[in-house]
Amino acid sequence: MDINDIIDVMATLLIRKLDDSVKAALRKRAAANGRSMEEEARVILNFELRRVSAFKEGLGTRLERIFRESGAGELVVPPRTEMPRKPPFVSDEEWEK
Repeated sequence: MDINDIIDVMATLLIRKLDDSVKAALRKRAAANGRSMEEEARVILNFELRRVSAFKEGLGTRLERIFRESGAGELVVPPRTEMPRKPPFVSDEEWEK
């Protein structure tokens, strides 16, 4: 192993134009967790990116899988018999699209 192998493994990220309020919130959160701002940013990025990748399946598919894996039997979803109703905050023109 040489120095290039180590450099390839470690990545550096520079974030420019970060709002002062975001930086202050990061500093406060890092202090509350006993971490440096850099470590706190790493923890947040790791958590959020893993969380997002865990939801590659849709909500309905995920609920069906959880229900099935619980051993509670088959989840029976009744067929839709009527069209969805237009929400009151959507105009007729928007609804027709």
